[in-house]
Parts: sequence; C-alpha cells; structure tokens
Amino acid sequence: MNSGDDMLGTVIQPGPVLRAIDVPAPMARAEAASEANSIKIDAGHVSISYGEKVAVRDVSLQVQSRSILALIGPSGSGKSTFLRCFNRMNDLIPGASVKGTVRLDGENIMDPDVSVVELRRRVGMVFQRPNPFPMSIFENVAYGPRRRGLKDRRKLEELVETSLKRAALWDEVKDDLRRKSGLALSGGQQQRLCIARVLATDPEVILMDEPASALDPVSTLRIEELMRELRQAYTIVIVTHNMQQAARVSDVTAFFTMAEDRAGYLVEVGPTGRIFTRPTERLTEDYISGRFG
Repeated sequence: MNSGDDMLGTVIQPGPVLRAIDVPAPMARAEAASEANSIKIDAGHVSISYGEKVAVRDVSLQVQSRSILALIGPSGSGKSTFLRCFNRMNDLIPGASVKGTVRLDGENIMDPDVSVVELRRRVGMVFQRPNPFPMSIFENVAYGPRRRGLKDRRKLEELVETSLKRAALWDEVKDDLRRKSGLALSGGQQQRLCIARVLATDPEVILMDEPASALDPVSTLRIEELMRELRQAYTIVIVTHNMQQAARVSDVTAFFTMAEDRAGYLVEVGPTGRIFTRPTERLTEDYISGRFG
C-alpha cells in the first residue's frame, strides 16, 4: 500500500462477491501458486517525473517469477510509465527521472553501471500497436540475434523457427518466411511476430503495454492464450484497460489511480481472484464495478 491513504475512502469489509466480472475458477488458486515462486522484480518506492510533473508517486510492489501481473486503472494513472521503468525505457524520454529502486533478480537496474542494452535483452517489450520492421518475417525475428553477433545460418534458422512456434505463428507463416514482409501480415499476426522477435533475444521478462487493444476479438483471444502459455517459462507484466482480460490471464492484479495532484499511485495489489471479487479498498471496487474510470 502506498502513501495517499487519505484518498482511498472507506475500507470494504468482506461481503458479497462482486458480479461485475466473472473470474475463472483457477484464479482462486493464484495466491497459493504464487507463494511457491521466487521474486523476479522488486520495485521499491518508485516515483517517476517528467520535468516538474510527477507521473508516478511512491509505488512498491513485487513480481513473482513465471507469473502474469496485470496493471489496471484509468487512463493517466501511470501504468505504462511504471511498466517502462522495468527496462528503463523512460531513459529515452527527455526530462524523465526515476527515483527509488527496481531490482531484477536482486540487482538494482537503476544503478548507472548496469548495461541498458543487456537489460533490454533480459526484459523485452511488446508495444500497444504492432511494430514489425519493413523486412521479411525471417529477418524480423533474426534481427536481434544478428545484432548480438549470431551469424551461424543453421542456428539462426533454428532460433527463428523456435521463436515463431513459441509465438504460435509458425504454422501460418512457415512457407513465406523469406518472401513475405512482416508488414504484410494481419494485425494479430504482426503482434505475434513482435512477440516472436522478443522471444528470439532470450528474455527473462516480457512487458506488454496493452498488446491487444488494437486487435479484433479473435486475435485478442489468441494473444491471451499465448500469454498463458508463455507464463510457463517467462515472467510477464501487462498493462490493460480490459478488466475481463486481466481477470482471464493474470495471476496478480495491481490497481492504479490518480491523486488530486494527478500523480498516479498504487491503490491495491493482490491475487487476481481476490482483487476482482473481494477488493480491500473502496476505490478498487468502484473501478471494477464501473462507477468510474
């Protein structure tokens, strides 16, 4: 829980189950499952500013290994800004500054001696809109490994095939790998190609900033199925405005909102099943039930 408790209103006592969203039964077991996992990311008292404007204020939370954490909340509450601190993407924004600590496997990635290039290999990013490169499907996936010095053709071919299979795209593109541009694929295929491109760099964590917001319902479900499969091997943090999506795919949910000074802060974090059925805070209940946001 963050500072700013005066903004949270009346604490909700355990009561009737909320019916705004139906939570799948497996979510009820998320808390027990997460206890068996180690901590992959540990964010401590993180505040992020753009010049004089504070975008995120004093957020602390942990992300378990091989789990999916969903960040939910209204627009402008700092979710995407906070997500980007996990691989220091905010470094690319003029005037941005980050205070606090973000530890990846115990190492503070905010340390100036940390290699940002290596960090972004370990912590890959999938953006809101698919952004394939204007090159063949094969070269899109091979781009990262080539940049890291992998030149062996056979190994590259194996890596491209493995990455496309993990992204559930191989069967759809295997006959057009070198002839077809990544830009010629459908929106859903392009997003899975971008996921394959991230997987080819051998990451440990995958960040997804509203990865299905620009996709049709069928493509969205395929991305969600893919996330559930990938969590067996990777740690995933997703920003989503789709609360049904958060309920379907995540193990843990963190709810962000804005303080009176418009800075984003963390209201509540916990196992998804509990957040969507028995939230601790009034603001969480109000947001999930559609009273604001």
